[in-house]
Amino acid sequence: MGVQRVSARLATAVLAVAVGGGLGAVVLSPGAAGAATRTVSATPMTAVVVTRAAAASCSTGKYQKQVEGYLKKIGGYGTVSVDGKQSTKDCAAIKKFQTRFGIKPAAGLAGPTTYGVAKRLAETKTSKCNAKKSGYTFCVDLTHQTTWVMKNGKVYAKPTVTRTGMKGYRTPSGTFKINKRAKKEWSDPYDVWLPYWQRFVGGRGFHQTTTYIHDAWRGSHGCVNLLPADAQKYYKIGKIGMTVKVIGRRSGT
Repeated sequence: MGVQRVSARLATAVLAVAVGGGLGAVVLSPGAAGAATRTVSATPMTAVVVTRAAAASCSTGKYQKQVEGYLKKIGGYGTVSVDGKQSTKDCAAIKKFQTRFGIKPAAGLAGPTTYGVAKRLAETKTSKCNAKKSGYTFCVDLTHQTTWVMKNGKVYAKPTVTRTGMKGYRTPSGTFKINKRAKKEWSDPYDVWLPYWQRFVGGRGFHQTTTYIHDAWRGSHGCVNLLPADAQKYYKIGKIGMTVKVIGRRSGT
């Protein structure tokens, strides 16, 4: 491969990826009107050119510092600096968090949805479920709109997001038992399939969401809506007779 010149005035960065060993040289030299250019010797290698915008960290969101703090408290999404300044590591951690909880777009911007989800998860207290000391307990926190699974009194599946009954269709609090399961259940009242269905009280149960779970104005008709990956996990864990504990109350219901 020959020599490529990329103008810095086009705000591009050159990334060299070695092929078969050996590193090419990157040289800065004056260009037209004093602008610097990069000369990349790509023998014996392949040069990959990406825009500086793509390589740089993503934009700083309105809730940058708050999200950083919540992600640090929750843990598991990478290193974050709680300083309100976006960095490459912060961006990667936020993107990972957004991807995990189905927040769109997963672009690393600490916007209101990301802030709200992170806050709910960080403020969830798993001990309030008062789970059984033996066996499994499925926990639902209506106040924070979160859910998790306990095993032998300890957290087995970490808190994740849910969406429960809206006004007029409130999900009741209390202690229940899973009494019906089906990989796909048809809802007669609402003419829709409910994937990974696990009923626990009346016509209410866990199932995969059929709409975007983060639409704040939405609510279920009393069921506990789950993200696809969580619905599958809950279905794999669940069995008839397992305990479901629902605590708190959703705001506005």
